[in-house]
Amino acid sequence: VQLQASGGGLVQAGGSLSVSCEVSGRTFSPYVMAWFRQTPGKEREFVAAWKRAGRNTYYADSVKGRFTISRDNAKNTVYLQMNSLKPEDTAVYYCAADARPDTAAYYYQPRFYTYWGQGTQVTVSS
Repeated sequence: VQLQASGGGLVQAGGSLSVSCEVSGRTFSPYVMAWFRQTPGKEREFVAAWKRAGRNTYYADSVKGRFTISRDNAKNTVYLQMNSLKPEDTAVYYCAADARPDTAAYYYQPRFYTYWGQGTQVTVSS
């Protein structure tokens, strides 16, 4: 199973960016997919998650109302649309996936996830 993240880049504050994460490899049906972000010297931070059951979505308070996570089942890809970006959103963004429903309550914790993408840089200039 591989997660390939793409998108990101440089944008001015107030602008928008979209990142995507495609799941490939053996037949894999993730129960939860999520985005985390990390800046140098800090721990990986939860951003947003999507759960297969009920197609529920969850967001960190810092991005609620600005970011939207979505999933295209046909393409086995999860997206993160980021609007009204702020300089503090600058980070390396990582996608993550896991197939276990019994631990899905811990979707906001990085250690819950089995599979990770390689990360993509998002830089927001002021």
